[in-house]
Amino acid sequence: MFANPLGLLALLAIPAVLAIHFLQRKSISLPVSTLFLLDRTQREATSGRRFERLIPSVPLWMQILGILLLTWFLAEPRFQKENSVQRVAVVFDSSASMTVFKEEAIEALRDKLPDLQGNATAMELTLLPSTPGADRIYSGTSVDELVEAMKNVSPTGGLADPSYALRLARSIVSNDGVVIYLTDTPVELLPYDSRLIAVGKPTPNVGFTGISFEEKQGTLTWQALVRNYGNEPTKRRWSLVTSGGATEPREFDIGAKAFVTIQAAFPTGAQNVRIVLTADDFSLDDTLPIVAPQPKQLELFTATSPAFRGLTDKLLRSLQSTRASINPASSDLVITSYDPLDPALPETSAILFVEDPTSVGKYLKGGILAESHPLMDGINWQALLVRETLDLPRQPTDRVLLWQEKRPLIFLRENAGKRILCFNFDLRLSNATQQPAFIVLLHRFAESLRTSKVAPQALNLETGQQIRIATAPGPVDLTATDTEGKKVPAPSTNRAPSKPGFLTITQEGATELQLGGVAGAEDETIPLLTAAVHFADTREADLSDCAPGEPFQTAGDASLKLHTTSDPLARLWLLLLLVALLVAWYFTAGKQQRAGVASSRTPPRQDTV
Repeated sequence: MFANPLGLLALLAIPAVLAIHFLQRKSISLPVSTLFLLDRTQREATSGRRFERLIPSVPLWMQILGILLLTWFLAEPRFQKENSVQRVAVVFDSSASMTVFKEEAIEALRDKLPDLQGNATAMELTLLPSTPGADRIYSGTSVDELVEAMKNVSPTGGLADPSYALRLARSIVSNDGVVIYLTDTPVELLPYDSRLIAVGKPTPNVGFTGISFEEKQGTLTWQALVRNYGNEPTKRRWSLVTSGGATEPREFDIGAKAFVTIQAAFPTGAQNVRIVLTADDFSLDDTLPIVAPQPKQLELFTATSPAFRGLTDKLLRSLQSTRASINPASSDLVITSYDPLDPALPETSAILFVEDPTSVGKYLKGGILAESHPLMDGINWQALLVRETLDLPRQPTDRVLLWQEKRPLIFLRENAGKRILCFNFDLRLSNATQQPAFIVLLHRFAESLRTSKVAPQALNLETGQQIRIATAPGPVDLTATDTEGKKVPAPSTNRAPSKPGFLTITQEGATELQLGGVAGAEDETIPLLTAAVHFADTREADLSDCAPGEPFQTAGDASLKLHTTSDPLARLWLLLLLVALLVAWYFTAGKQQRAGVASSRTPPRQDTV
């Protein structure tokens, strides 16, 4: 192999040298004294300069040898190193839009990877997903095995920055290796000296973007939002499919870049319910699995004095999915008031108001400061006015949430699994009930108790959505199915599956007390979560920006120099070139000198030959 193939053009000098040697000089008349020397004369030409025949000579062979040596030197020959390895790392865009162009991506790797070996004796291949923290897909030396591993990949993730994966790929192949980012959308500038293979093209798509539910005259109704990502209006059909059958398809028109809402009553008691659109190239958003939503029920017990009855009634009406309880010990939330003259604290999670019938103190002065806490984030208490009242007894472990100067107005007490939100002032002697922050805080506290409650619930989730589920001590069992009801590998307990379908999380051995009053004996399997998982990532469903990338460059001078070595005898060839030139010059100059001497002699007797 040659580092400079243009150096081979020097071989064109060989025909030129041969042409020169075909041109013979015109014969010279030599006066001789005797005719017996005629048999020694060499007849070179009879008619002057013309192509006649090639006469071998030392200068001719030395000149040809010099041209060959010069060509060899100019072409810069290089020899393959033993055990040289070309390392290649491919970062595969694992976002959901690549499902449309997966076959094109496989063919691109099959065509381009073999050329990347270049001058190396072997090639090490690594295939990585673009999702941060994901495991390697393939590591080995075979292009065919990498392609087979690629066929088993399901790109269903969301939009992610590939910089982390590209940095990891660069660390694997080192500075001399090749890093490739395989995607469907061209990227102007890639970090870590990465190369781009883009295999996408603009593709129209129509799919679901979300689902909502509403009670209408005692009937649960769903509303699904459909979006057209294409630049042309189109028609689509939808039908409601259950395990028992499907409804008649209904057709609707949808404009370019437009939204359409479709709705119907949720089929009571039906299993494996899903809304199905006309299929297109991007199939993840063509099916929308749904379940009837069922949040956890909170058991509320109120034990306030008549002075707070109006407030507690409003709170009960505003909190959703709650029901009144008559047993404070088994309730999830107790709303009660605290009389400093008759101190008694609840034994379960509670919202506690101070009731001070003896105080009509002055308004407190000083700045109001809210501590950083999830219950207080983003709400404003600056308009709160509070009068002086008796303080609640505090414990060292109490977390103050709101201060006015040095007086704690609101604090949180957590002990032995129970949480008490304490209002350290009399609500009747303040404007707290007129503040939006007060209502928001109460709702956040109630929802935090709902989240930590171990109880059955039914939710509609998005693919990859984080799941927060409370469980009793002991193992849990996850069961995941696709949209057709076939079992698929179970995902982790903290995230929804990456593909649309259904998910069930159950637990054995949960007692009735642990399940918040749900009937069930010990060792009975209790469904903690029943969920439908749908795809709703509008960024990945929009394929209008997909396009092919620029032509891919396989190997360069850096790869050639890395895996080959220069000719170790280069200096010897230069020395031989010099010797050849000197020999050719010697014989050419000597012949001309002898011819000149012979022509200048004047013999005593002339017989013209």
